[in-house]
Amino acid sequence: MRRVGFLLLLFFCLAKAASAQITVRGVARDSLTHEPLGFASVFLANTTYGATTDAQGRFELRGVAAGPYELLVSYLGYQLYRKAILVQDKSLTVNPQLLPTAQQLAEVVVRPHKNNPDDYRTFEEYFLGSTTFSQQCRIRNPDDVLVDYDPQAKELTATSRDFVLVENRALGYRVKYYGLHFSVDFKRQFVQFYGSPVFEEMRARNARQQRRWADNRRQAYHGSQIHFLRSVYENRVEDQGFRVQKLRIVDNPRRARADSIMQHLLATLPPGQSLVLPDSLQRQRQEPRSYGYLYTRPLPIDSLRQLVADTCQLRFHDLLQITYLPEKPDPRYRPEVPGQLQPGPAPTEEVSTLYLQVPSVQIFPNGRLAHPLAIYNDGYWGFEKMGEMLPYDYIPPKQ
Repeated sequence: MRRVGFLLLLFFCLAKAASAQITVRGVARDSLTHEPLGFASVFLANTTYGATTDAQGRFELRGVAAGPYELLVSYLGYQLYRKAILVQDKSLTVNPQLLPTAQQLAEVVVRPHKNNPDDYRTFEEYFLGSTTFSQQCRIRNPDDVLVDYDPQAKELTATSRDFVLVENRALGYRVKYYGLHFSVDFKRQFVQFYGSPVFEEMRARNARQQRRWADNRRQAYHGSQIHFLRSVYENRVEDQGFRVQKLRIVDNPRRARADSIMQHLLATLPPGQSLVLPDSLQRQRQEPRSYGYLYTRPLPIDSLRQLVADTCQLRFHDLLQITYLPEKPDPRYRPEVPGQLQPGPAPTEEVSTLYLQVPSVQIFPNGRLAHPLAIYNDGYWGFEKMGEMLPYDYIPPKQ
């Protein structure tokens, strides 16, 4: 399957803010019998915070920074527990009540067919990505991934029974991706996936591998969307190496008119006759459907954010073109060229496009958004996927 330039909408779940260190504790119980659930797995989504309940169902997550999170509790024979919590300046008590899944242990799932190998490879390509770091990612439970392709809708979808287990040997993380919702719309050239990833540090073989993981994590962070949003919150966009410009997309009236004429001609064409287009109409139908106008002057910080009642709101008009200047793109990156089947030449800069689908959205100190679906991106950030995914509690070392 040929490579297509896709818009990536990555749904990152609730995470931590870098501030005071708090303890989150509680007791996990069966919601029907109220019996404690011993040895259940407890996590904060999109972070490395995790614990196992003791025999009495008790758990503690220590050293949590203040901020909003999603608490997950996983236990065999029970539905995944998910709850939004807000950690403030005091220890927080949460007592999860898990709902049993009827006859889960005795149930045998019968699938009409196994995943089509080509469909599964397509899923892997767009879920893991094609970056240098993505080449070191592996899905360790492929039989738990359910992939389906609808030829009429030209859409590929994927889900999982429990979680998708991804081992990232480039960054040294083992990621359990709970509640995966994945789709690729080949008509609109749009890919999105979201869920509740949980990160676990892998054990390095030696100090050399640990240093390599630290270097790769720092490289994945620099220039990333998380890095950019943190720099907007801190008013350090230019200082952190980002150049932000206004991008306006305008429809091409000549192409729109040519498409309309083409549809009319096809609708009125007598049966059995072939359609011969004038040269002028053929030339117009080869033009792009829209044009992008890039404003050369970098945008000031007050054109990117608004401070409202002690909150920082991401707010801008049109689109943003964001260039990260301090480093070169991954050598595997080849952006699509409109109207061409083959990708373009290797770019010299990391350039991304950011779309805001609401008037404004709150940014937290760790770079998380109050509503992650409020934005989506294209370009270099769309190229980076699981291979570069970091937990929101990642803090790059000071250089």
